[in-house]
Order: sequence, then structure tokens, then C-alpha cells
Amino acid sequence: MKNFFLSVIFIAVAAAIFQMFGHWWVIALVAFAIGYLIELKSYLSFLSGFLGIFLLWTLYAAGISHGNHDLLAKKVSELLPFHGHVYLLIIATGTVGGLVGGFASLTGRLTGNLSTN
Repeated sequence: MKNFFLSVIFIAVAAAIFQMFGHWWVIALVAFAIGYLIELKSYLSFLSGFLGIFLLWTLYAAGISHGNHDLLAKKVSELLPFHGHVYLLIIATGTVGGLVGGFASLTGRLTGNLSTN
């Protein structure tokens, strides 16, 4: 269980650092590398990648939205089927990032399993 929490923290912190200097998709590279390096069961590897990126992107989106008093987020959420509910847009943003991180971490873990056999 200790490795699971370490994996979540490493993914979130490393993705935050690398995302400052790279594109959004660098989160997949980070999650893949950490999923490869930290040995977890497959479902825990997916969950750690999902949670690490979900928390990072949700907090980041909430911070940006709060910084401009939800002006842009309200307009975007009205265009999407969220009917002006900003928190749904923020959760959806975190979920999309979380899925990318989860599948990348799972892919890294399964690649690690291939190389040990």
C-alpha cells in the first residue's frame, strides 16, 4: 500500500513539474515511466495513475477558474451539457486527465511485466 501512495504522489508531482515545461500529453510519459518503475498490481497501477493526474488536473482547473472568478468556466460549461455548473466542468477535466494517466500507468506496468518474463 505504501508503494501505491508513493506512486500517486510521484505521478502528481512529476507531472506538475514536467507540464510546466512541456505539452499536456507529457502526463502520459510521466505516468508510463512511474508505472514501469514502481511494481504494483495492474489495477493499482491504473488507479494510481488515474488519481495522480485527476487530483493534479482538478486542483489546477479549480485554481485557474477561481483566479478569474469562474468567468470562462461558466461560459464553457453552458456550451457543454453542464448547464452552467462549473464544478461539473472541473470534474470532467480531471476525469479526462485521469483516464490518460491511468491508462499510461497501466501500460507502463504491463510493459514492465513483459520485460521481467
